[in-house]
Amino acid sequence: MADGARAGVSEKRIADYALIGDGETAALVHRSGAIEWLCLPHFDSPACFAALLGTEENGCWRLAPNEAATACRRRYRGDTLVLESEFETPQGTIAVIDFMPTLRGEAPDVVRIIEGRGGKVALTSKLKLRFDYGQLNPLVRPCDDGRIQAISGPNGVLLDFAVPIEVEDRCFVSRFEVEEGQRLHFVLTSFDSYAQVPKRIDPELALHQTCDFWNDWVADAKVEGPYAPQVKRSLITLGALVHRPTGAMVAAPTSSLPETPGGSRNWDYRFCWLRDSTFMLLALLRAGIRKDAEGWFNWLRKAIGSEPIDLRPFYRIDGARRATEWEADWLAGFNGAKPVRFGNGAAAQLQLDIYGEVIDTLYAASRQGMDHDADSDELVRLLADKLCELWEKPDAGMWEGRGGNHQYVYSKVMCWVGFSRASQWFRERDEERCGRYQALADSVRREVLEKGIDRERGIFTAAYGEPEMDAALLRLPLVGFIDANEPAMQATVAAIEQELLHDGLVWRYRPEKFEDGIGESQEGAFLAAGFWLVSVYALQDRCDEGRALFESLCDRANDLGLLAEEADANGLLGNFPQGLSHLALVVAAMNLSGYGPTHERQKDGRATSSPSSPARSATS
Repeated sequence: MADGARAGVSEKRIADYALIGDGETAALVHRSGAIEWLCLPHFDSPACFAALLGTEENGCWRLAPNEAATACRRRYRGDTLVLESEFETPQGTIAVIDFMPTLRGEAPDVVRIIEGRGGKVALTSKLKLRFDYGQLNPLVRPCDDGRIQAISGPNGVLLDFAVPIEVEDRCFVSRFEVEEGQRLHFVLTSFDSYAQVPKRIDPELALHQTCDFWNDWVADAKVEGPYAPQVKRSLITLGALVHRPTGAMVAAPTSSLPETPGGSRNWDYRFCWLRDSTFMLLALLRAGIRKDAEGWFNWLRKAIGSEPIDLRPFYRIDGARRATEWEADWLAGFNGAKPVRFGNGAAAQLQLDIYGEVIDTLYAASRQGMDHDADSDELVRLLADKLCELWEKPDAGMWEGRGGNHQYVYSKVMCWVGFSRASQWFRERDEERCGRYQALADSVRREVLEKGIDRERGIFTAAYGEPEMDAALLRLPLVGFIDANEPAMQATVAAIEQELLHDGLVWRYRPEKFEDGIGESQEGAFLAAGFWLVSVYALQDRCDEGRALFESLCDRANDLGLLAEEADANGLLGNFPQGLSHLALVVAAMNLSGYGPTHERQKDGRATSSPSSPARSATS
């Protein structure tokens, strides 16, 4: 049992949860039929269901047969985010259809439809609303139209159930039976308590519209090859992490799911990390899904649209720059993993790679025909000029360590990416600026090849002058810094295979050798890094190995095809589902099939090394 878990209580498994969402927020549904996580009205709002990180008394909506099910099955309805959970009992069979209507335009809703599929089944709905992350009970009052209001400060929830509701011990309880062929509707609607009460929705119409929305959304995707089902599910999951009113893309819809069972590596990921969202955007663009990409660009201009420009690692979904980290001591944690954190202290870190990633994304989007206007020119100029001031500084790196800044190799490589892409951006319109940025790119490249390689072992290292490696080095050929078949890169991959690859999983680094300032040595393997290795294998023409590793990693997903941030031999770890894991899957599948963005970079002499470049000759 994990340290701190309650005796006599079975441990939770991240794999047991499913995602539903509407483009404004998301909920996690346990396979037992309980919704245990829901933030209203947005991804980064306080949760009203926080049982995921505590107990049912911290907010939960349990809807299940009274008798224990003899069999449980669940699936998404086709290429949608509509969840169907079927329960067989001695009385009969019922299905719970859970979804959040899209295109509502007025308020987020959770709709649960109970469908009788055989016999007559007795069920109970127990809904415990606890606002402010499980702390506050609402004030309850009836509406004139028969619905029930639950109010707590600015937060309001409407309950529109097809069966009577009784209030028992601060819990909304409904007891009922469903016969074969019968359908009953349960709707929870969020609204601002000081605003007008939203209109009722038609649950069946909303179901039809929501299915149409997701089918149309993924129909635009260019999905090829043998891994199309995994790619489609990953794209839909990425689509569910887009906050459509603003265009922001959250890294994950959850907070404080532990990276170590029972441990303290518990972080809030409900924000728009520039690194993660640029990776996500490139995957969506490559898949042909442009509308969400355009929304993100509009969000980006507003979020960073100040001068002097000063990128933060992440922003709130409305573009706000601060998300103070704090601890909720009243929540027991997922299987006792504490502290439970909200907000994130990484907001103020210097992470140099994000400058390169944003410029790279703007460049890639421009090449695919998206806006390349004066506004974009100014944004690239501001970013590149700021990077001129910063690139020589040590930073916190991709892993957001809290033990002090270092001269991380991946950060420097992404500075090269930023200058190189900025040079290409201005090549036809500003010769002087183009040349200046290219000269800086050349300087960064020379420095990385001089200081970022352990000459004795012939491998890249995580930071200048330090012997250890990290999995971020796998991205060097993926961004075009070095050919995947160069001796230094081949040696680096071999060392990663030996030191960081275990049982089909890739760890970020060896924690006992890599001080990140967090003080806890153990964590799970980083799933995105495994898919990065797959992409590198594809570039090295090691496709059989790539396919074997890809399929092994996909087997780590739960039964619905959802991935967390990390995994170990016992299952998934970390926030869930994790956008970075799913986008790395998408890109790896594309690269294995020969049409991924990495292959384009390898062919594009303007964006990667040429046969005579220092990148090819320095380590020969």
